[in-house]
Amino acid sequence: MDAVEVAALREALTGSEWLRDARRFGGALRASVGAHRGGTSRPRAGGASKSGGGLLIVGTATYEPWHLAAHLDDEAAWSGMPELAPTLVRHAVPRSAPAHLSVGLGRIEGARRGETLLVVSGERGAGDGLLTRLHDARRAGATLFALASAGAATELDRLAHESLTADAGEGLGLEVVQHLVSAAAGETLSPRRVGSRFRDHLSRLADLLTAPPPPSW
Repeated sequence: MDAVEVAALREALTGSEWLRDARRFGGALRASVGAHRGGTSRPRAGGASKSGGGLLIVGTATYEPWHLAAHLDDEAAWSGMPELAPTLVRHAVPRSAPAHLSVGLGRIEGARRGETLLVVSGERGAGDGLLTRLHDARRAGATLFALASAGAATELDRLAHESLTADAGEGLGLEVVQHLVSAAAGETLSPRRVGSRFRDHLSRLADLLTAPPPPSW
């Protein structure tokens, strides 16, 4: 992360539009998966399964959202909402991949009403093949969320029920916005703690990103 992105993150912490938009998007994602509690389960390594609410997360052929999937998994545990734990859908599945990382694009084709699909796209865009699958998933009743870099946002905006654009030109690239969204998705709704955990999460993130690198760097 460079100095421009750090400055933009600091601005988000003080109540900019980015903070508002990330909380809106993350809150809508939380509401979508929370509306279908007790949904599906997703496979884990060793044959075990983990309860989830039908949240699928998919990137593009050139961008796989590992970090966002991991952060949402953490938020699912911290917030007490297992529905937030996503299934990572992959464009190419290595033969050696464990069960929970072996879900291919065919899973999108099987998406139905009651499932939420979060698409993360970098600058190169989603590609026609993925867009066709997303269109079919929406027609089948799945709820689509799109998180995209500025160059890829237009093609997804036409499909998504909710969208958020990351604009590196404004200092907040796709990786940073994913942190904001995952924190917002796991934000507590307790009246006495509304927003507090989200701000704590982002404060820790800002401290980590602005800390000097270790001596070995």
